[in-house]
Amino acid sequence: MIRSLKNCHNTMQLRELARRRLPAPIFHYIDGAADDEITYRRNTAAYDECDLVPNVLAGVESIDMSTTVMGQKLDMPLFLSPTALQRLFHHDGERAVGEAAQKFGTMFGISSLGTVSIEEIGSRIKTPKLFQLYFHKDRALTRNMIDRCKEAKFEAMVLTVDTIVGGNRERDLATGFTSPPRLTLKSLASFATHPAWAFNYFTHEKFELSQIKDYAKDGTNIAMSVSDYFTNMLDQSMDWQAAEEVCRYWGGPFALKGIMSVDDAKRAIDIGATAIMVSNHGGRQLDGSRAPFDQLAEIVNAVGDKIDVICDGGIRRGTHVLKALSLGAKACSGGRFYLYALAAAGQAGVEKALQNFRNEIERDMKLMGCRSVKELGSHNLRFR
Repeated sequence: MIRSLKNCHNTMQLRELARRRLPAPIFHYIDGAADDEITYRRNTAAYDECDLVPNVLAGVESIDMSTTVMGQKLDMPLFLSPTALQRLFHHDGERAVGEAAQKFGTMFGISSLGTVSIEEIGSRIKTPKLFQLYFHKDRALTRNMIDRCKEAKFEAMVLTVDTIVGGNRERDLATGFTSPPRLTLKSLASFATHPAWAFNYFTHEKFELSQIKDYAKDGTNIAMSVSDYFTNMLDQSMDWQAAEEVCRYWGGPFALKGIMSVDDAKRAIDIGATAIMVSNHGGRQLDGSRAPFDQLAEIVNAVGDKIDVICDGGIRRGTHVLKALSLGAKACSGGRFYLYALAAAGQAGVEKALQNFRNEIERDMKLMGCRSVKELGSHNLRFR
């Protein structure tokens, strides 16, 4: 049984420590997905369908795992995808995640549903910063977030395009999870049996959705599920023209998150996007859809020479990162792997997760006979 951070050597051990430290509704929000969670499981299982083919005698005493994506030089080919509600998982939230990313020289994203303000993150964190934009019905809110990111000198923006309605997250329905947490007879026992979490939540600054609190009470003062938020607050009329207008208004490095088809990848190029994040929202939206890794090769083959392709989702091991890079991804990203770590131990937990990945990527590159991520290619892989 995992009881301390020093004994967490991989993502699943960090997950177990998070499970022990979080009230059940909050843990299952991180851990859960849509419907039968088939796609969620497939996101990781897909990496098992191919094998790495190593070379030897390559002189690998010095390894360069750096990469450049969206114009940003990263010291490792894995970055921290934007995720919502982080101060529910640990009272330091995005502050802890950003500081950890900065220590490891990688990119860090914050969400429209973030719990620390754009301005604070902009002044506090110097590592490359990515803002994840939800396209709200309230266009003034959408423009306001973009303007604030410009002022705070965020390096890049990503528009999430796969949340036109909320996914059917049945674990959240079963536990009664909302933002902010709503105490019910069903959830009260779990909150009561995790007094450390409750103490930190109620004795630190009031929980808020920092980017939207001045425009909407939902999620800050009015408890609401994330799925209901998507369905009620986001603009279901969003289309390619709207995405192009956002790209133009932002005017900097720009990605679309939630691209899963070659046709959509090509259209992303047409509207001026710098990158695409091949992602199914961690299996939290359309269950039964393909895994990002399953779609990666055909998307890279079609557009990889014209746009940066990022593989997002299901990453649990350094070998998963190497497999995605071998298919042509410029970088990988993920959310759960660092949210488990954040919940387990705050900034120290996120640093432990990143150190684990850094150690694995470096060791596995040496075992592959690979001195630079640029040397990885399809010749390194065989599909079963």
